[in-house]
Amino acid sequence: MIITKNAVVSLDVDLSDIWGNLIQKSEEPVQYLHGGYGDIFPVVEAALEGKQERDRVEVRMEPEEAYGDYDEELVHLVPRDQFPEGLEIGMRVEGETGSGNEGILYTVTDMAEDKVVLDGNHPLAGLALKFECTVAGVRPATETEICNRSADDPTSVIMRVLP
Repeated sequence: MIITKNAVVSLDVDLSDIWGNLIQKSEEPVQYLHGGYGDIFPVVEAALEGKQERDRVEVRMEPEEAYGDYDEELVHLVPRDQFPEGLEIGMRVEGETGSGNEGILYTVTDMAEDKVVLDGNHPLAGLALKFECTVAGVRPATETEICNRSADDPTSVIMRVLP
C-alpha cells in the first residue's frame, strides 16, 4: 500500500543531530495517522507521501521545522522556596510564570542557594535534526482512527507536534 491520506504508517526511526550523533532510536515501529493530523513533523510527512513499505526516507529539519528556535523568554529564575524539598536538576515541573505561559512543562536546569532556573524550551529546541526512517508498514486507517484523528495505538506516537 502507498502512503496517502488516512493511512496508518509504522516507522523505524532514528533521530540524530546534523553531525550524526544519535538522539533517539525507536525500539519498536512507531505509528502515526498520515494526512495532516499533527502526529508527525509536517516536513517528514511530506517526504513520506507516496512511499511504501521498506522505503527509507531521510529528512534534514531546521529548528523551525522540528522543535522550534530556542526562546530565551521561556527561561525563568524562580525563588527556591516555591518548590518542595527533593527538587533536583533535570526534574520536570509544570509551571505558571505569570507571563501567559501557564501549563508549560519546565525543566530544572540549574539550582543555586536560593534560586532555581526553569527552562520551558523543548530539550531539542534550536537544533537542526536529521530524521531517518524506514517504512515498516502501511495500512488503511479505521473509521475510529480517522474520527479520533490519531492512530489506534496512542502510545506509539513519538513525534507528535503540539501547538
